[in-house]
Amino acid sequence: MAEPVFAMEHVSKAFGGNVVLRDISLSVEPGEVVAIIGPSGGGKSTLLRCATTLEQIDSGTLSYGDLQVATTDASGNVAYLKGDALRRAKSRFGLVFQSYNLFPHMSVLKNIMDAPIVVQKRDRAEVEREARALIAKMGLTGTEDKVPCQLSGGQQQRASIARALALNPDILFFDEPTSALDPELTGEVLKVIRQLAAEDITMIIVTHEMAFARDVADRVVFMDGGMIVEEGDPAEVLANPKQERTRAFLARYSG
Repeated sequence: MAEPVFAMEHVSKAFGGNVVLRDISLSVEPGEVVAIIGPSGGGKSTLLRCATTLEQIDSGTLSYGDLQVATTDASGNVAYLKGDALRRAKSRFGLVFQSYNLFPHMSVLKNIMDAPIVVQKRDRAEVEREARALIAKMGLTGTEDKVPCQLSGGQQQRASIARALALNPDILFFDEPTSALDPELTGEVLKVIRQLAAEDITMIIVTHEMAFARDVADRVVFMDGGMIVEEGDPAEVLANPKQERTRAFLARYSG
């Protein structure tokens, strides 16, 4: 078995007295696409925020390949990597938000080039060449010099996917990438993610698009109440769920 690209083990997270993640263990193999589904407030977005170090875990371990980003000692104290080691770990993942999070004052090209130049200290000419190729791949040719407010929502989301890919990450995280888009633009973005899946890009996608999860994911994870209730083959979980909570949730999506 290949080493997992990403793994969290026995992770818990609370905000005050509100426990949002309870003993979560999840690992992702190279080239695997994992879709996370479940009701709002079930812990899906917090899981991604903890995975990408935007929030610190309260217990458990978090790793990217051979880099252990967070560990918990016998006394229950959590320690995170620092400095260069943490920067190295962060370069192994990309995160695409539901609200795009592009820099509003920067052109599309500059948005995509910024992190590889500033964070990874890479050669500007090489980064620009790759950025222009990503722009073409995302169907955004002609938008290079536009700023985000001049783009449609679908174009902004595709630009944010290009920005995440520019760091050449080992895994991409998507937090409900189509929730802010109307159906037509949703189709544009899902088409791009399907293309990435076909190229064996490793991804974790939090989504409400059940048909998309069934067609594109290698594994579906159903979360509710801060726990992984059920996971497995998409066709199996979505068509023949074993848990009552999964069945109740999916009943709302059946036509």
